Amino acid sequence: MNDSMELSRDTWTAAIKLAVVISIVAAFAAVAVSAVSNVSQAAIVLPVIVVAFSASWIQTNRIRRAPAPVRLRTPATR
Repeated sequence: MNDSMELSRDTWTAAIKLAVVISIVAAFAAVAVSAVSNVSQAAIVLPVIVVAFSASWIQTNRIRRAPAPVRLRTPATR
């Protein structure tokens, strides 16, 4: 049980570090984009949400790299 707790703590720490880095990069990008042109807040926030969510899933190994198992259904016989 202790090994799974350490893995969970490591995963939590990695996710927090990733969130901080993505937030800092997003803040600089938002300042740069808004200084150059008139862009809506949604155009800045939505890509950040998608990238952060995807990066978090990849870093915490929630995306399985193996193909999904195929389940074949046999026709019902009477």
